[in-house]
Amino acid sequence: MLDVVQGLVEQFGDMVVVQGVDDGPAPAGAGDQTATRLTAADADAGEPGEAGKTAEREERVPVERLAVGDVILVRPGERIGGDGRVLDGASEVDQATITGEPLPVAKAVGDEVFAGTLNGTGALRVRVERDPAESVIARIVAMVEEASRTKAPTQLFIEKVEQRYSLGMVAATVLIFTVPLLFGAGLESALLRAMTFMIVASPCAVVLATMPPLLSAMANAGRHGVLIKSAVVMERLGQVDTVALDKTGTLTEGTPRLTDLRPLPGSGLTEDGLLRYAAAAEHPSEHPLARAVVEAARERGLALATARDFTAAPGVGVTATVDGTVVTIGSPGRLGAADAHPAAAEAARLERDGRTAVLITLDGTPAGVLGVADRLRPDAATATTALARLTGTAPLLLTGDNPRAARRLAAETGITDVRAGLLPQDKAAAVAELQGSGRRVLVVGDGVNDAPALATAHTGIAMGRAGSDLTLETADAIVIRDELAAVPAAVALSRRARRLVVQNLLIAGTFIAVLVAWDLTGTLPLPLGVAGHEGSTVLVGLNGLRLLRDSAWRHAHPAANRAAVPAAAGRDGGRDGAPQLPVRPGTADAPSRP
Repeated sequence: MLDVVQGLVEQFGDMVVVQGVDDGPAPAGAGDQTATRLTAADADAGEPGEAGKTAEREERVPVERLAVGDVILVRPGERIGGDGRVLDGASEVDQATITGEPLPVAKAVGDEVFAGTLNGTGALRVRVERDPAESVIARIVAMVEEASRTKAPTQLFIEKVEQRYSLGMVAATVLIFTVPLLFGAGLESALLRAMTFMIVASPCAVVLATMPPLLSAMANAGRHGVLIKSAVVMERLGQVDTVALDKTGTLTEGTPRLTDLRPLPGSGLTEDGLLRYAAAAEHPSEHPLARAVVEAARERGLALATARDFTAAPGVGVTATVDGTVVTIGSPGRLGAADAHPAAAEAARLERDGRTAVLITLDGTPAGVLGVADRLRPDAATATTALARLTGTAPLLLTGDNPRAARRLAAETGITDVRAGLLPQDKAAAVAELQGSGRRVLVVGDGVNDAPALATAHTGIAMGRAGSDLTLETADAIVIRDELAAVPAAVALSRRARRLVVQNLLIAGTFIAVLVAWDLTGTLPLPLGVAGHEGSTVLVGLNGLRLLRDSAWRHAHPAANRAAVPAAAGRDGGRDGAPQLPVRPGTADAPSRP
């Protein structure tokens, strides 16, 4: 278990830094080792002897050796080694692996942090509060393993039936041969009838009824960017009647985008002028919001000046000098914008609309406000509409993001059942509760925080482009092309494959029943029996291969099926009561820049 956790808390070199206070003289021999470690650490830091002056020593230890009460040093850009609370320092931590939030979260003294999350630009001293085996990331892995073990492949039932049928067929063949002999029938006629029975009763067509449709559907889905891991998964996918979707990276693109430019009255700036200052100041920053601003300037073809004297204050914002003007960018509240100031009112309007507001000041004077949001996927509304039509109920949203952001996105896609602020174990519990009430749940997600829910669900699909290794390993299917509309297409294709399986079983069963009855009357010629048996096998195989055609995917894809969804009804309304969902693009809320 801890080996897996160490793999997730990667980029440590399998180690973290543990700090301890030196309360007294070290035992003989210990000082040399401590001195060597301090020398190496001080050489890296460029300030020899500083650690010795603070009476602290640093020791590199494996993650599994951490204990409750240890204090770990997390440098900028490192992953946090254990669950705990910040004792000293301030930074922004990327918690997407745990909560799914698209933007880093400000962390200061007293705030909780999680193992496996990525530290930003500040250094943190963290007191470990959970044993490594009990950390959130370790519990995620444990839940994935436990849920995966509970899945029983449906193929076992088919194999058992096939074995018993074959044994019964052999026994019946022996009886058909021996019983007529006991009543004086000729050896040749009894043998011929028994041989004909064995041929026509053989379950070749029955066995072939299942795999060609499923494998053809898998191959077709694979050509269109959906990797189905097994034929059992392909069959199970068509059984789902409830869909649970993650927010960040699944319904949304997972990347903040600049949505609004609001120069303040009296600033004398146009939108391009405001953006030019903001992008130039943000250009040296690695913050996701900074990348969104710079990308917007590039899309407009703006030439950026060189920023000088750049500084980034974790939890506050950035400051730089652009063309002789001091530009400061950050949260309106943290930059001291008065409530009565037009900037505060503009920021409040943006936040009510579901945006993250960013204030820009020039030489200390508010000049404008930017709005940033995690943009909804272009095909998100189409996909949710198609899923509602297929399952008879609107999908539900399971997210670790804040409720306001979740509700905003749900309104854009027509989702009414929103469950926000969930940790990974909460998502898995929600899925287990749904399945406990008799539903077959399909979970679609992309992050480590979605892995337990994916493993618990009847079927799980991962968005592959941004999916974590654990999520891709846990999911039953992977959308490689990162197209959400491929999810309902795969479900529809699976249902069509299941219908073909039923057709094939009916064809095979009809042929076997007719030929066996004909043979038992004693009038079926052997060549005709062979032709009927082989013909049914070929017919069943060719029928299953129909799903290899590209037209099968086109008919399953929601882009080709944009018919109006029936009027909204509850879950009890069945497929004819699928809720009406709007098909329109939009933007989702994003957490504020700390």
